[in-house]
Amino acid sequence: MSEAVARGLEGVNVTATKLCRIDGQKGELIYSGYNIYDLAEHSTFEEVAFLLWNLRLPNKAELAALEQELREQRPLSDLNSRVLREIIGQIRPMRALEIAVIIAGALDAKSSDLTNQQLKKTAALLTARMPTVLATFHRLRQGLEPVAPRDDLGHSANFLWMLNGREPNELESRVFDVAMILHAEHEMNASTFSALVTASTLSDMYSATASAIGTLKGPLHGGANEAVYRTVEAIGVEANIAPHVEGMLGRGERVMGIGHRVYKTTDPRAIILEKLGHQLAETSPDRKYFDLSLKLRDYLARKLEGKPLYPNVDFFSASVYKMLGIPSDLYTPIFAMSRITGWTAHMLEQYADNRLVRPNALYEGAANREYVPVASR
Repeated sequence: MSEAVARGLEGVNVTATKLCRIDGQKGELIYSGYNIYDLAEHSTFEEVAFLLWNLRLPNKAELAALEQELREQRPLSDLNSRVLREIIGQIRPMRALEIAVIIAGALDAKSSDLTNQQLKKTAALLTARMPTVLATFHRLRQGLEPVAPRDDLGHSANFLWMLNGREPNELESRVFDVAMILHAEHEMNASTFSALVTASTLSDMYSATASAIGTLKGPLHGGANEAVYRTVEAIGVEANIAPHVEGMLGRGERVMGIGHRVYKTTDPRAIILEKLGHQLAETSPDRKYFDLSLKLRDYLARKLEGKPLYPNVDFFSASVYKMLGIPSDLYTPIFAMSRITGWTAHMLEQYADNRLVRPNALYEGAANREYVPVASR
């Protein structure tokens, strides 16, 4: 009897966690005991970050302390600022984010300190710094000077301020903050696993984060939200939905944003984002992307009836981000900007009870070969 190979590690529990539980049949997403619907309705991204790093919600003083720490860590180092100016026009934003993380680690004299206290400081630094990196990158590539962070704005509102040079209104701030909450954590996905493999070698948190960013960049993971936008943009008008989708399917292409490895019903994050999208669309000049997404969703529901393929979080992220004035090539970096909290939370668990990740591979190659000198081949 041949040994089984778990391709893609589907159905394999590689670790135990207290951070997140997903019930793909019921469409449930739980962060450390709290339902995602409750967190999206009542919490903030900063509060969720504290929850993931400490497995409990903060009290008022603890939340204020974390908010202050994040504010203090927002400004970029001089080296990071200079490097961003040098690479503008040469690389895409995900690579810029990856480089910025490596630079932050290179400048941190305590990067190899893997105590829980220091790791939480590193997690906060990375969480605070990523929005400034992305906003700075975007401003510079437009020929504009970066917009300095504002201490009077929360984490999510401050990012929109630095990105667009305009203070977001209350609805925009709240919608983006909820989007950040929805992307903050999602159990053992590909990028989280990549981070844990790196962390399990007792490499530092910055290196593990760079591994996660490289993994998230792939179109089958975080890159799906940008792919959704390109699909909607290519369709253009409702009349083009059927021929465009039929063409994609005929070429064997996937319609990104539909279906999920875990969820066998609608992703709860997609339900929340759709609701917020309706609110944004009431006043957005870019609502056509959201309206077209709804039409595309309905068409696919009829086309794929009977199959367990439903919208996931990427499907509505694209049109919601568009209505917030965010360019499509920043969608995946923003995913990382949120997921850094989940990545680092999983790393905290890994470092606290570490075992090197070293699986096996089933050999299927040749056997009993004899070496022949090159002159005789």
